[in-house]
Amino acid sequence: MAGRLAGRIAVVTGGSAGIGQEIARKLSSEGADIAVADVNLADETKAFVEANGQRFFNAKVDVSD
Repeated sequence: MAGRLAGRIAVVTGGSAGIGQEIARKLSSEGADIAVADVNLADETKAFVEANGQRFFNAKVDVSD
């Protein structure tokens, strides 16, 4: 997908729900590949990102620790 963020990778903390998920969706729609770090798996976010034609990576981490 061509977009202003094509070829870029965005790391989003808290990307499995809420504001973080919407940020991941927006960045993906602009052409960025997405890496999500969250205490929960981001299956819903992954489905949207991949349907948008972008690559997705998810790591289950607690960024507060």
